[in-house]
Amino acid sequence: MRYFFIVLGLFLSSLTYGQAADTLRAETFISWLQAYHPMARQAEIQLEFGDMELRTARGAFDPLVYGDLDSKQYKETNYYDKREAGVIIPTWAGIELNGTFEQNNGQFLNEERTVPSGGLFAAGAAVNLGQGLILDERRASLRQAQIYQQSTEVERARMLNELYVRGYEAYWNWALTYANQEALEEAVRLTQFRFEGIVSSYKQGDVAAIDTVEAYSQLLNRQYRLQNARNEYFAATQFLSAFLWSEDGFPMVLDEQTIPENLEIDLSLVLNPEELRTFITNHPELQLVDYELAGLEIDRKLKAQSLLPVVKLKYNFLVETLDGFQEAPFFENNYKFGLSVYTPLLWRKARGSLGLAKAKIDFKQNSRDIKALELRTKLEAEINNFSALSTQVQVFSENVFSLQRLLDAEIRKFDMGESSLFLVNAREVSVFDSRLTLNQLIAKRKVAVAKARFAAGIGFE
Repeated sequence: MRYFFIVLGLFLSSLTYGQAADTLRAETFISWLQAYHPMARQAEIQLEFGDMELRTARGAFDPLVYGDLDSKQYKETNYYDKREAGVIIPTWAGIELNGTFEQNNGQFLNEERTVPSGGLFAAGAAVNLGQGLILDERRASLRQAQIYQQSTEVERARMLNELYVRGYEAYWNWALTYANQEALEEAVRLTQFRFEGIVSSYKQGDVAAIDTVEAYSQLLNRQYRLQNARNEYFAATQFLSAFLWSEDGFPMVLDEQTIPENLEIDLSLVLNPEELRTFITNHPELQLVDYELAGLEIDRKLKAQSLLPVVKLKYNFLVETLDGFQEAPFFENNYKFGLSVYTPLLWRKARGSLGLAKAKIDFKQNSRDIKALELRTKLEAEINNFSALSTQVQVFSENVFSLQRLLDAEIRKFDMGESSLFLVNAREVSVFDSRLTLNQLIAKRKVAVAKARFAAGIGFE
């Protein structure tokens, strides 16, 4: 039975079988994923959302130019001809600057609209001294837009982190199915070779006919498992291809000759739990909640302003020429002045709105505390999972080695006529099953690193 040792040597050599120059390494795949996957592109578009939202809010402070013409002619009588043009300039300080030019005439013109024939210039400002002095709708919208812009950067990071862990898991599942397929292909070759040897020995009268049945049954079983493994590898390849996109934004199909890197134990793959625990405080999920709280705080401050009375002061210099502004006296002559004051008596609407704003903040803060606890718990679970998998990989690799030694010993006993083909097959099945289990543990350990980083709120960085 010398062929058993030959086949065993071929089996051991299969651990490096099939590695070619067209290997797609994990680092290359992840880099390509980050650069060209649609979700990565969508993450960049998130920044555009923030920029456009901020631009929209800033538009509330754009200067406004207006013009108004109102004329009435009836039975050859000029009732009135009123012309007004002006500019309004809102400022971030809450003060509204304005300038107007007014030119009116007519037989039935309201006396208060009477101005010099050359027209009248006015320049001044309007300011809220009560409600809106500290914060108004315009400034609140701008601050909330600034907060939203900052949150889009965090949302971008969150989307990329999700893409990172999904891609990492898809790659190592692909590598796992490839390694399992390679192992089972070698198992089929080994069993086929053994079956042919048993048939030859039976024909020579060295073994019983039942041994050929045993060998053939084992061959059929492994061929069946190989077909399943090939189906799983095909599905994993198709799933991985869904993550590959070209620079021009078109989906790519993974070449059939492309294979993953070796699925082998990487003892240099370690985690730093303390470092990950420091990252959790800046987790994107928590940062997004913090930005929501900041936006709600702006809304609370705005609602608090509604408890103040509305006091609006307006003042304008009046001159006939633009040069007159340099000599215009303040509150002496040629000016318009106005003061508006009003306030509700019971403040029920204002107090209700403020109370609702505070309740929203309390609710969101409680949600944040719960989210922080969930994230810390998830991180600890992932750290423990990595540690457990590392131990399992070490233990099971020793188990595979021990099972291999038992198989070698059983083959030698069978060669000497002290064992049966049934026992050899049983030992061999244990070796192959344990190798497949070890492959699964190695793949899970690699994915566990990505999941732990994702739980800590980091990904591609």
